[in-house]
Amino acid sequence: MLCLVPVKPFQGSMVETQYVRDLMTVGVPTCKRDTPVVEIARFLVDNNVEGMCVLDDDGNGIGLVGVDQLVKAYVRKEIQELVAEDVMREGMPTLPADIPLKLAAEFMRDQNTRIAYSIHNSAGTIYPAAYITFRHLVRYLAAESDEELKDLGIQAQRELPVEAFIKRRDSAKKRNLTNRS
Repeated sequence: MLCLVPVKPFQGSMVETQYVRDLMTVGVPTCKRDTPVVEIARFLVDNNVEGMCVLDDDGNGIGLVGVDQLVKAYVRKEIQELVAEDVMREGMPTLPADIPLKLAAEFMRDQNTRIAYSIHNSAGTIYPAAYITFRHLVRYLAAESDEELKDLGIQAQRELPVEAFIKRRDSAKKRNLTNRS
């Protein structure tokens, strides 16, 4: 039997500041349109994220592969042969960072998406810079203190780009060594 214990509502500073920018994750998981679906699924599981933005050859965001798309693809016989472009949801659901969370939640529900991106335009390339998901909203709802949310929002401490590059490089080297064995 499941027994729920009443929890005192969180009264921290996040209650006062309820905008997308306060919860979004800066830095977006991306893949190319020819990335195998199985590889995307592994990434989502390993990194506990809900989706990846699909980029074209110029780095523009052109679609989304999330858990919903993967589940739909799962029933197809040729799942092992599918790539991002075969299963992606075309277009990127986007939200400005400065709108209230309630409005963001309504938009995501109305657009039937679990993830929305804040985009950036640099020299004509439009790419996702940050994202918010249903999971972010549920974490906010369940938070008992600011400490539980310190990894979210534009103020969160993040890994330096060079550190992220080194991790990705080392991970790729490890995969290549494993695949050769």
